[in-house]
Parts: sequence; C-alpha cells; structure tokens
Amino acid sequence: MSSERDPILQKLVNWGSSRPSVRVMILTSTRAIPDASLDPFSDYDVIVVATAVRPYYEDRSWLEEFGKVLVLYRDPMKPDYGHDRFAYITQYEDGLKIDFTLWPVEILEMIGSDPNLPDELDAGYRVLLDKDGLATDLKPPSYQAYIPSPPDRQAYETTVEEFFHETTYVAKMLWRDELMPAKYSLDYVMKILYLRRMLVWYMEIDSGWKVKPGVLGKGLRNRLDPGTWRRLESTYAGADLEDNWTALFESVDVFRNVAKEVAIQLGYDYPDDLEKRVVRYLEQVKNIGRT
Repeated sequence: MSSERDPILQKLVNWGSSRPSVRVMILTSTRAIPDASLDPFSDYDVIVVATAVRPYYEDRSWLEEFGKVLVLYRDPMKPDYGHDRFAYITQYEDGLKIDFTLWPVEILEMIGSDPNLPDELDAGYRVLLDKDGLATDLKPPSYQAYIPSPPDRQAYETTVEEFFHETTYVAKMLWRDELMPAKYSLDYVMKILYLRRMLVWYMEIDSGWKVKPGVLGKGLRNRLDPGTWRRLESTYAGADLEDNWTALFESVDVFRNVAKEVAIQLGYDYPDDLEKRVVRYLEQVKNIGRT
C-alpha cells in the first residue's frame, strides 16, 4: 500500500516533511514486505533518521502528534555503528501502534557504505521520505533475514539436553506445589525456549528453510500439521496441580516426536536413553509421598 493510500503513512510523511531535523523516514517490518498479511493490529515500524536524535529522546511530546499515547516502552539510548540510537514502542488509545526507531544521519551513511544490510532492513524496507538522497546507497532487501538456518549437531544436542534438564525443575516445583516457578519453567523455559525452537526446525525442514517463523512462534499454528498443533495445545494447563503434571508429560511427548523427526532429517541421533531415564525420574518425583 502506498503512503498516498494509507492515511497513517501519509501522516508520518507529512510529519517528517515539516521537521527540518528529520532527513529520512524508512518503513520496516511487516508493512514493508510485499503481499504480507496484515490485520488491524499490524504495527507501523518506522526508522526516523535525524540530524540529532537526543532532542527526540529528551522531549517525548512529539509522540502525541499521532494520537493520545496509551502506554509507551522506552528503549534506552545505546550505541550502534558507533553512534547513539533509541526506540519508542508506542501504543495509542485508538489502537494505532507505531514503533519509532531514531537514528542519527551518520548511522544511515555507514549502513549505505556497508556491503550487507542489517537484519531489520534486509527483512524488508521501504523509503517513505528522503530529503537529501541519503537512502539511495542502501542495498535492496533480500527479504531473507530472520529465516533460520539448520542447526549443527551441537546446537541440536544442546537443545535436547537443556529441554530435559528443565523438566526436573518443573517436577520439583510441582511436587512442592509452587505454581508460579513451575509455570515459568514449564510454559516459558521448556516450551518457549526449547520446544518452540525444535518446532521451528521441524517446520523449516518441511518448508525447505524458506519461511520466517515469527516472533515467539506466532506463525507456527498456520504451518504445523494439525495433529502436532493439537498435541501442542494439550501441553497448556491452568492452575490445577494434576493438570500441570499431565502437561509436563505431554510436553515431553510432543518434544520427543518432533525432535526425533528433526534428527532423522538432519542425520543426527536422538538420545532415547536420556529421555527414558529422565521420564523415569519425573515419575519417581511425582510419586514421592508428602509428609
């Protein structure tokens, strides 16, 4: 969609055009990718290139020019390419969300002379405003950034070992009836960190390592086979203790099935003996009597 047809993009361009310090504005992420799937909650990710960024950091009133700010995450000032940059992740009351990244002109100049684009641009970008032709040296995006590469044997084995190691923490916390740390280890560490990684590899094998899985696996539901997705859903439980024990063992089952297939496709070995010993240990912990 062109900036002329999108009122938000046109508003951004008009805003940048009226500010002498703003020299370039670049749209990135989903809205800059041709034929990307958009919905009412799709963010506007905009890089604002200015002669000086600190005034925009010290005075945030300019954010209100796009609407009433509901909540704001302030990414701190930090060096990049030897120059300070920052970001404001801005949620407006009317539902609009704009992620502003502020770069000094020097960063854009250095990227223009670099043979490789940073991932945030290589994933897809579109120049909205360029007052001085500073963006003309940017290489075109390949749209390949953030697509995973096949793991080497060590990465695969480490993921398997760390997944099973975390199961022992879940079992201990469930036995103690400590819900919050148990859920942290089960739903975040085991599943978000390790099971999700294995599911992404499983998905990429099926797609030829050509698709982006999305942040935190948000694209998995549409790309996994229905049976695997249903099994994954079964690993989520509420607060009931017994339900969480079931979810723990279901998580192991899902991980086993996916990890074995990944191992076969990549020519690696799945540690059946490790899994059996860990499951036996989990069952022993579950059955320890409480005094």
